[in-house]
Amino acid sequence: MADIIENNHTNPEDFYKSLKEKLEEQHNFPEEYLFKFIVTSDSEKITEILRVFDNMKYTLSNKESATGKYTSVSIDCFVLDADQVITIYKEVAGIEGVMML
Repeated sequence: MADIIENNHTNPEDFYKSLKEKLEEQHNFPEEYLFKFIVTSDSEKITEILRVFDNMKYTLSNKESATGKYTSVSIDCFVLDADQVITIYKEVAGIEGVMML
């Protein structure tokens, strides 16, 4: 999945257009989609991410790094289409300090 979320474009709209094409080529929506994020080990950051998924069906798993400085957040969520995936990524991108994989 990391190859999908590479930002090789300077223009965010070009990036999201390219991402949409790749998502539509590689997935059969609607389906379960795995979102992965890395944040500093701060429960408030994780809560901010989870707010993006309010009113959605999802499964959450977290794993702290060996040093405890970072937490990987994996959210397996039922999505309808590539546009919904992109909307979620755009909302999470607005949260400071979150790396998207």
